[in-house]
Amino acid sequence: MEFLVVGAGAMGCLFAARLRRAGFKVELYEKIQALAKTIHDKGIEVEGIGGKYNVKVPAFAENPPLQTDVVLLCVKSPDTQEAAKTVRSWLKPESLILTLQNGLGNVEILQRIFGRERVLGGVTAEGATVLGPGKIKHAGQGETVIGPAREADNRVKGLVFAFNQAGFRARAAHDVDQFIWGKLIVNVGINALAALTKLKNGRLPQIEGTRMIMAQAVEEAVAVARAKGIELPYADPLDRVVAVCHATAENVASMLQDVLHEKTTEIEFINGAILREGKALGISTPVNAILTALVRAIQETYPERV
Repeated sequence: MEFLVVGAGAMGCLFAARLRRAGFKVELYEKIQALAKTIHDKGIEVEGIGGKYNVKVPAFAENPPLQTDVVLLCVKSPDTQEAAKTVRSWLKPESLILTLQNGLGNVEILQRIFGRERVLGGVTAEGATVLGPGKIKHAGQGETVIGPAREADNRVKGLVFAFNQAGFRARAAHDVDQFIWGKLIVNVGINALAALTKLKNGRLPQIEGTRMIMAQAVEEAVAVARAKGIELPYADPLDRVVAVCHATAENVASMLQDVLHEKTTEIEFINGAILREGKALGISTPVNAILTALVRAIQETYPERV
């Protein structure tokens, strides 16, 4: 199985390095030419879980030579459409496209571009942080779930096998939406609050004000999920969010990292997604509306920060 990983962020580098190290053919596409060249010349350096190692991965800022079987999209959600349109003409008609990105809406964007049958969604609980160009820290391990698992399509089974061979704990699911929504609700409870307060994950449930807002944002998201008929993969959503905060206590949430680096955040695909879905269903989501508006205001005024 041959892979094209799109995006040289933490997750892109992690999956590219682990798959290549396991013996699979892997190429990496990164639109920033200098970053692609650094990785192509020096490889991907990984430290943390599994020790420290360097893996040579061919990286390109243009059409790579490999005729790929699977595209693993690892860009930020606001970049999904641009990245998909860029790689579309490079692929075989039967190539699969897999997104493990945060938030809601990425699968739908990819389906509009590639068609429903070629697109797989999923989530991963693997954790990684960028330390520098082509250098990452693999900070946490967890399950990776992809789907839908189609009975007549052995390619999904092959993809799960490849991930497991690379050291990931992967499985397929028929109803992957429940896992996407499950991770979305965790992100709803953590990311915007971290971005606004500049606190690490572990502090958010310890402070009365942030714990209260977290609970209200999660309650709204759960109401929307239930109205859509989504069965979440855990019994108590708020307990799940708090447990993730404790398990990742020292983590700097991805949305906070974006704010600190003055980048466009994924707010529209997380809290903003709850706002849109709630509006379509006639469900009020005022806390998510406020969180979305405040993060939007921050990212729209980076040059004006005091």
